[in-house]
Amino acid sequence: MSQLARLISILTLLKSRRVLTATELSNRFDVSVRTVYRDMQKLIEAGVPVITLEGRGYTLMDGYTVAPVQFTEKQANALITAEHLVNQSNDSSFVKDFGEALTKIKSVFRSSVLEKSELLNNKMYVFDTRKQNISSNALSEIQLAITNFNYVEINYRKADDPNISFRKIEPYFIFSTENKWILIAWCYLRNDYRAFRIDRIQHFKILPDHFEDRKFSIQDYIKREHEEALRENNGSI
Repeated sequence: MSQLARLISILTLLKSRRVLTATELSNRFDVSVRTVYRDMQKLIEAGVPVITLEGRGYTLMDGYTVAPVQFTEKQANALITAEHLVNQSNDSSFVKDFGEALTKIKSVFRSSVLEKSELLNNKMYVFDTRKQNISSNALSEIQLAITNFNYVEINYRKADDPNISFRKIEPYFIFSTENKWILIAWCYLRNDYRAFRIDRIQHFKILPDHFEDRKFSIQDYIKREHEEALRENNGSI
């Protein structure tokens, strides 16, 4: 049994309002007590209100319920497929947050759907043909900065440039291309919109101050970039 399937099984048992001991869970799933401790920590990190009763075991906080949502087998398979694709992302924060969200979603799967989704999970693989070893850990925080209009300070390194520049930015838009996440932001150093590859951000800090929305339009940005490219090409003829 995979860790995810075990976590969902533990959650199902907890939802029955039982008090479960680490030893009981260890014997039930044929794992060590230390593994049970790690499983409980995973559930807590995913937002499940697990309570430890001193000398008795684990239970759920009173009033905790899971929405009665029913997923079809095809819908469950779509989520499993999405998980494989997400795991190819170069941003570890995104992979982590999606995994925790999926743990919660799978907790409402019917047992038959869960069993088949685990079967599909073991029969699927996404090959990564990237030659570059690129990674980042900023996407989730930057997404929050975009939706909450927070200034961000970054140390940024351009391609083939050993120098790192400090930028204060207003984040507006993100997109992914060739497994690379790109952030479009207003850059105070350049006094204009600039595109930043998130994996080239060496360090970032989300500031508590909020900026005024400049009503950024990705369509206008693309049009402007296209027109500038045409002018450069015409000038080089």
